[in-house]
Amino acid sequence: MMRKYLVTPIVMMLVTMALYAQNTLSYVPDPKIEQRVEKTLSRMTLEEKVGQMTELAIDVLGHMEGDRFVLDEDRMEYVFMRYKVGSILNTPGAVSQSPQWWQSAIRTINDYSLRACGIPCVYGLDQNHGTTYTLGGTLFPQNTNMGASFDADLARQAASITAYETRAANCPWTYSPTVDLSRDARWPRVWENFGEDCLVNAVLGRAMVEGFQGTDPNHIDKYHIGTSVKHYMAYGAARTGKDRTPTYVPEWELREKHFAPFKACVEAGATSVMVNSGSVNGIPMHVNAKYLTQWLKEETGWDGMIITDWADIENLWKREMVAANKKEAIIMAINAGIDMAMEPYNLDFCDLLIEAVNEGRVPMSRIDDAVRRVLRMKYRMGLFDMPNTDIKDYPKYGSPEHFKAAQDAAVQTMVLLKNNGILPLAQGKKILVTGPNANSMRCLNGGWSYTWQGKDADKFASEHNTILEAMQQRFGMANVIYEAGVTYNNDGPYWAENEPQIERAVQAAAGADIIVACVGENSYAETPGNLDDLALSANQRDLVKALASTGKPVVLILNEGRPRLVSDIEPLAAAVVDILLPGNEGGNALARLLAGDDNFSGRMPFTYPRHSASLTTYDYRVSEETGTMQGVYDYNAQVDVQWPFGYGLSYTTFEYSNMHVDKTDFTAGDVLTVTIDVKNTGRMAGKESVLLFSRDIVATIVPESRRLRAFTKVELQPGETRTVTFTLPANDLAFVGNDGLRHLEPGEFLLQIANKSVRLNCR
Repeated sequence: MMRKYLVTPIVMMLVTMALYAQNTLSYVPDPKIEQRVEKTLSRMTLEEKVGQMTELAIDVLGHMEGDRFVLDEDRMEYVFMRYKVGSILNTPGAVSQSPQWWQSAIRTINDYSLRACGIPCVYGLDQNHGTTYTLGGTLFPQNTNMGASFDADLARQAASITAYETRAANCPWTYSPTVDLSRDARWPRVWENFGEDCLVNAVLGRAMVEGFQGTDPNHIDKYHIGTSVKHYMAYGAARTGKDRTPTYVPEWELREKHFAPFKACVEAGATSVMVNSGSVNGIPMHVNAKYLTQWLKEETGWDGMIITDWADIENLWKREMVAANKKEAIIMAINAGIDMAMEPYNLDFCDLLIEAVNEGRVPMSRIDDAVRRVLRMKYRMGLFDMPNTDIKDYPKYGSPEHFKAAQDAAVQTMVLLKNNGILPLAQGKKILVTGPNANSMRCLNGGWSYTWQGKDADKFASEHNTILEAMQQRFGMANVIYEAGVTYNNDGPYWAENEPQIERAVQAAAGADIIVACVGENSYAETPGNLDDLALSANQRDLVKALASTGKPVVLILNEGRPRLVSDIEPLAAAVVDILLPGNEGGNALARLLAGDDNFSGRMPFTYPRHSASLTTYDYRVSEETGTMQGVYDYNAQVDVQWPFGYGLSYTTFEYSNMHVDKTDFTAGDVLTVTIDVKNTGRMAGKESVLLFSRDIVATIVPESRRLRAFTKVELQPGETRTVTFTLPANDLAFVGNDGLRHLEPGEFLLQIANKSVRLNCR
């Protein structure tokens, strides 16, 4: 049968068109809120205004009594009565708390804040892939998995459930989504965003903003939360590949790629944006007025708030060395466009900023603009009318319904990279489950999971199944053998491993028909996740080699936050699955897929390198071509990589035919309608991500090998055919030149979907 399929509007968002157009917001500010903002601002003292621009960590407000954090009355009085602090963040002791604890703590904080100045405090948590700092809630796959889904609706649903459960704990604000582009496989924050492509980050980032905040950014109800999109911008392209280190990117590439996801999110009404901790082209982003004020605020018309990252004003003079002291750093950052400073432990920011204002070094107009943005955010969150929520209004918190949604999401985000016919696993076979990632909730979740580094996930997520436990449930205890062979030292750094016991795993393989080897990385976050060697650890590679030497077929499971090199062991595996960081329900999702209960549909959200000295992205410039390999959909990628961006297999097969473009000759301003038929030619239902690429054949800037312009995901029954339609504005094919302007040059273009292509001519 044949059905027509039209791509949803969000998929066709023009993220590369008119990147610097004025006032491109998809919402109109509420005049009533603006009136309330002005009325509140008019009665505020300078001290109150500066307090609203200050954010402190909760640790400042109390102390630990054994394992329990207690808010201290004297400290609360000092912070709120003396300094009128407007925002608190983080979880005490960096450990997740119960929703009941959060309800009480945030209610107490709001009581003090309202008593001090009549303005509610806004509390922020890093709920990065679900309720990561709220016990008993739902943890979804990390954003890198969402990128692998190529499904905006899935991202929106995850954010919506996360918002519901976060607000159940009385918290109205999250530092999410992350839409940095993962342009370097070495970077320790690869897993926090949606991959290397700007369109995928823009579409899924916008979907998450809508899921978190709801459909009306002016009126965020009690089941939704405000967002802080991070980390503006080019954070994931550091020259060293290490966290918080400098980036050097030409401005035309900043404009065309790194700016695009943030622009999409603020146009959708994101309440705030968090700033890149490092420098870009020699200037720390926290003092770059051009990018903070001109690009992000003025050119888009966005009226939200810009917040620093952790202690980054302090870092301007201690690490970046662009200011002589903290006062100079504050003056530079506030004048550049920073609206709120995440201190997070010191109140000298308030004193020094007040001094700077009184000296005329920071104009009152800049202070008022910043405070308007803070107040506007609080009014939009409804905090003045309802500063607190009641957990009784959230009966679905941590519910089976939400856990199932997380499991279904994990199923859609795992990527089948190789299959020599061994998958799905035959029933009744004896299976050896082995490797350091086989019996670990910490590995499934990654960082920002119950604790900053994710170290306590096995303690807090014990009700969920590891890969081993899920395999035992699905295939039967009698059919699953476990011997790790290699284990992590969870008391050391993330990469530390115990003395390997590889021979024990080899001996256990004698009683198995199939080996499922679960390897990859232990959890980490931010700077502690830096590395010096991208290869998978020697112990883990030796384990796979020893197991392969038994002659038993090996199914290699990669459980990692970034691509670790496996070129020496991949040929030894009969099948390879990259599950990335699938969250609490990842073990169950993998078991469903290995058993054939569900079909694989994930695609690589980044380019998986083959060699340590050959790192690239799919949209490399044609003059970078170094070799030839068969890439995604039989496309000659011309770069020798392990697996290309967009690659992924299925238990079924799909056939593409009848690609058609309504205009083979076009001009700027035209809209191209692209259609293609997709047929499921196999015996199992499956979901297929349909990706539309373009290539500018000749250009005045060396052309990219190709560029993703649109995507969608379709589900097809065996034998079913659908016609997928993309509506592509011709101006999307333009590029930003060295002059900072967009250029759509006359000449030939190639549009490609899978193994089909059409050549067009721009007149």
